[in-house]
Amino acid sequence: MPAVEMNFDGLVGPSHNYGGLSFGNVASQSNFQAVANPREAALQGLAKMKALMELGFQQGVLAPQLRPDVDVLRSLGFSGSDAQVIERAARDNAPLLAACSSASSMWTANAATVSPSTDTADGRVHFTAANLNCKFHRSIEHPTTSRILQAMFADERHFAHHPALPATAQFGDEGAANHTRLCKRYGDAGVEFFVYGRSALDARHPAPQRFPARQTQEASQAIARLHGLSEAGTVFAQQNPAVIDQGVFHNDVIAVGNGEVLFYHQQAFLDSERVLAELADKLARLGGSLQPICVPSDVLSVDDAVRSYLFNSQLLTRADGRMLLVVPEECRSNPQVWAYLQRLTGGDGPISEVRAFELKQSMRNGGGPACLRLRVVLNESELAALNPGVILTPALYQTLVDWVGRHYRDRLQERDLADPQLLVECRTALDELTQILTLGCVYSFQRT
Repeated sequence: MPAVEMNFDGLVGPSHNYGGLSFGNVASQSNFQAVANPREAALQGLAKMKALMELGFQQGVLAPQLRPDVDVLRSLGFSGSDAQVIERAARDNAPLLAACSSASSMWTANAATVSPSTDTADGRVHFTAANLNCKFHRSIEHPTTSRILQAMFADERHFAHHPALPATAQFGDEGAANHTRLCKRYGDAGVEFFVYGRSALDARHPAPQRFPARQTQEASQAIARLHGLSEAGTVFAQQNPAVIDQGVFHNDVIAVGNGEVLFYHQQAFLDSERVLAELADKLARLGGSLQPICVPSDVLSVDDAVRSYLFNSQLLTRADGRMLLVVPEECRSNPQVWAYLQRLTGGDGPISEVRAFELKQSMRNGGGPACLRLRVVLNESELAALNPGVILTPALYQTLVDWVGRHYRDRLQERDLADPQLLVECRTALDELTQILTLGCVYSFQRT
């Protein structure tokens, strides 16, 4: 059996809401305090997972974080029973309660950076949970993320887990949203492509002026060292600060790679010619041939890319070797983007099909198909060592749909975060979910 790339989609949690917490993410800020529908959000995500499973792709599920995070509120001085902690936070610092109730963990592209065993020095799959320390509401995720990943990939013979990098500005790490991998076949050694927004130590690197650059060069280099990657198998590139200032807060909003294909906007990188030459050279030394697909600025603007999330798509290799591009429905709604996609898939290039999915609840919060999934390449023995409870099957899909129907509200807005009953509902739902996915006790309320 050849190695496969599995997509582990984040299951949207029962407290899904629009907090507008992510400065630099245009969609997130635009929908601040809108009414959210947690049930619809979870079912939209599950529908995408099911559709890809039925097309023959290996699909997994990653459990959500518990929100609101009462433990964090306690660490910040709120005391009393759980209900009193929530009540006092809502009264004294509602923005802080909103941050501790964020739904952003649904975007598991930020959960961690993953390197397959063919690329690492010790021949194991390596995971480094992202510290996400650019935003407080995301910086509190990594302890639970690490426990969930360790419950999914538990066998130390095959999997290595690293804690998040130090929570300082120098090592700001946003996970796989700024990392992709190019290879001839998934089971071959590949080139791991790290894209950073700034250098914390080298002032010669240009920086954005409007929005923050979240990923640092130093963090990307540290992860490459932790994973035991070779210099011959890594490329580091700086994101164009001008596109960060236009709302491209992560590289996966302006580029996506798969196999030998890099699909990107003309303005994605600084010094694009050098970056592409290095990628092509290093991939060639590993037996591959880079196939760059550049979308010129005069065909599609950065604004069109951000509004449609064209590049925040999943690029998947089908059984026949051609590629499927999974995009949000917003791409179909944009005439320029949809016309471009028809030309792209109508020729003899590597991308032969595009499918649009309705992910409105996620898109309004600022994340598309690529944000919702963490990619993990596994060989046959590693796949056998994976916790089977997280692999999507028709039976598990139906179980999760039923679970969502029992536990999720169909309406949630900011004032509902102050309802102590919401915490009870979320704990009840997630306690049952850990049994469904056979994860054990990964949440703090289960460990006390």
